[in-house]
Amino acid sequence: MKKPRLVVVGNGMAGVRTLEELLKLVPDMYEITVFGAEPHPNYNRILLSPVLAGERDFDDIVLNPLDWYAGHGIRLHLGKEVVRIDRGRRRVIAADGTEAEYDRLLLATGSLPIILPVPGKELKGVIGYRDIDDTRTMIETAGTRRHAVVIGGGLLGLEAANGLKLRGMDVTVVHLAGWLLERQLDPVAGRMLQQSLSARGLKFRLDTSTTELLGNERGEVTAVKFSDGSQEPADLVVMAAGIRPNTQLAQAAGIHCARGIVVNDTLQTYDPRVYAVGECASHRGIAYGLVAPLFEQARICANHLARYGIGIYGGSVSSTKLKVTGIDLFSAGDFMGGDGSEEIVLSDPAGGIYKKLVIKDDKLVGACLYGDTGDGGWYFKLLKDGSPVDGQRDRLVFGEQALGEAGATSQDRAAAMGDGDEVCGCNGVCKGTIVEAIDEHGLCTVDDVRKHTKASSSCGSCTGLVEQILMNCLGSNFQETPKTKAVCGCTDRSHDQVRQAIRERKLLTHQAAYASMEWRSPNGCATCRPAINYYLLSTWPREAVDDPQSRFINERAHANIQKDGTFSVVPQMKGGVTNPSELRRIADVADKYAVPMVKVTGGQRIDLLGVKKEDLVDVWKDLGMKSGHAYGKSIRTVKTCVGSEFCRFGTQNSTQMGIDLETMLANMWSPHKVKLAVSGCPRNCAESGIKDVGIIAVDSGWEIHIGGNGGIKTAVAQFLVKVKTAEEVKEYTGAFLQLYREEAYYLDRTVHYLDRVGMDYVRTRVIDDADNRRALYERLLYALEGLPDPWTVRIAGEKPREYRPLRMDKGIPAKLEG
Repeated sequence: MKKPRLVVVGNGMAGVRTLEELLKLVPDMYEITVFGAEPHPNYNRILLSPVLAGERDFDDIVLNPLDWYAGHGIRLHLGKEVVRIDRGRRRVIAADGTEAEYDRLLLATGSLPIILPVPGKELKGVIGYRDIDDTRTMIETAGTRRHAVVIGGGLLGLEAANGLKLRGMDVTVVHLAGWLLERQLDPVAGRMLQQSLSARGLKFRLDTSTTELLGNERGEVTAVKFSDGSQEPADLVVMAAGIRPNTQLAQAAGIHCARGIVVNDTLQTYDPRVYAVGECASHRGIAYGLVAPLFEQARICANHLARYGIGIYGGSVSSTKLKVTGIDLFSAGDFMGGDGSEEIVLSDPAGGIYKKLVIKDDKLVGACLYGDTGDGGWYFKLLKDGSPVDGQRDRLVFGEQALGEAGATSQDRAAAMGDGDEVCGCNGVCKGTIVEAIDEHGLCTVDDVRKHTKASSSCGSCTGLVEQILMNCLGSNFQETPKTKAVCGCTDRSHDQVRQAIRERKLLTHQAAYASMEWRSPNGCATCRPAINYYLLSTWPREAVDDPQSRFINERAHANIQKDGTFSVVPQMKGGVTNPSELRRIADVADKYAVPMVKVTGGQRIDLLGVKKEDLVDVWKDLGMKSGHAYGKSIRTVKTCVGSEFCRFGTQNSTQMGIDLETMLANMWSPHKVKLAVSGCPRNCAESGIKDVGIIAVDSGWEIHIGGNGGIKTAVAQFLVKVKTAEEVKEYTGAFLQLYREEAYYLDRTVHYLDRVGMDYVRTRVIDDADNRRALYERLLYALEGLPDPWTVRIAGEKPREYRPLRMDKGIPAKLEG
């Protein structure tokens, strides 16, 4: 029996996603023909900005290569724009005369960029920003011209501006509204974004209307003129002022259009044989421009094309999760507030964090997040479900973990998600889809999940959550992304190559590093900045310039932030040893500052939990003790047993050894946290066998073990060497730690470093080569000599701004500081 014919006009993300969903349901039902006006296979338009910025090539953003179409028997016409629909004869006609008959027709014609109707819009160098050809035009122009003006301060406009700036152009963004991304952000978040982008060299003209584009005798644009009479030089003008549904083809065919091609809840037009999805469609008066609603439409439309007839599209409650030039943003619902609603605001401008929650009738109705968007999905779920929030108000702004069990991890939150909870908003992928793909296809990496589900393949903001789901499903079978890949999207260089360049070129600052290594982003991103900061400091101690803003909040504040926004303070007690005077001071401080909990840690220290940020410096001053380093990528604690001084089984003085090691390693930064333990006999009461460096006393001296880990993946430390004296313990331990500091990738624990280089390599460098061992040890001592205790310098008044409290107001957003 002859198959019915399905013709798709539009080879973009919405149309092809409909085909993907259809082929899952009925792989052989239709004879399918696709017309694409562009000469390219389906690609991810969300990732045009990374192509412009030089972070990706076009091949990297192709979603469905040509062999995908061939493999599914799809007849593909590329570079052929359909110009007419003959509804009577049920056929479509392309500009070159190609025709195709249909039994069902799917219109996925997308949208067109709005070109402002101003004099000069036809000049050379004036373009929209909608497809890969526009992107390539901008790349070519940036290579030969200097001045660019981007009209529109929305997402596309800002991404275009950033990409052109990275390619060396002088860029001005012109925006009619009073703040950037006015549809996605409130004024406070919009101004914070502007400040951040201005620091990267972008210029802005807000509340500004364009009246004319000026050109030369060759018909090339030269300047932009504004309503106040001023001008801005321009060799390139990018119109990114919005989009409009592409309805020309449907209107010419007599298909009803109003703010798009009008469709019902099954995505049918007024002609029941014709469907429409994507930015060209208008459903209940709304034409959606975000990816998630378009993919939801695709799923429902495919259901009806498959003749299942059970899907209903009731519209989308949309959220926006964006990453603008490395800055995370999220908004959902009515985040502007007003009309009887209340606002809860947390504002930390210096830390780059802003959160506003809008509550009405005991329900969350809107959210706007800047900088920290990790709880965006949870807020969106509360908003969609209409869950009451009255009992959560005091901690709601601090996120889901603040309301959960103490010590809950991100993996716990991933495990608690339901199968229907959305993980990837860009591609509309739920947790259940990912789990099913992992089980069915034996997926082990994030790249595998991207390939099979498309989760994490667009903006990448859900990558961490995908990793957590993989960990929960696979346990030890989870495979992390190889670190041999580029450090981040700002560069093609691996961690090894970056470290080599810093060493060979003696790079001492972030800006020198970015310039020398031709970083795509002049200021780096949240991924590379901490890594570069560590590599600079570890390669050139006493010379490299530390950048506190490239450190995590714990390392900036020298305290450990808790889920409710307070901090924990852990005074140093070398080897776990204290005295009555210190204990009295700790008790007095706990009383004076109303510390909610005083707890003994697993590393034999006393933890003061619940200290307010503004009290930290005073707490340290009153304690009169040094930092316990329980907060950073650094030396943590050296755990000990009582050893031969008191224990009847002890063979060596483990307590003193622990004190000596902690004294030697004080203030040491490292690729990740480093934990040590010293056991006074082979009974190993200090748990030395699962530490980064574990020392075990025996009758004839000490055994040194390395690479242990008591975290998610428990790893038993491996035997390195047996030595006789305490001085040898310090030398061998210091040499290994310096080798790790100099060669490990940032955020690698010692176990990961050993997995990469192997124990034989470490033994060759530390055990067999005595000269190299001593050189490593001396470099460590040189790097640590004279480092100030962070609490001492803070008490003396250094960086007081770091300890201003987070602003959290109800009713009125906090004033933007700094």
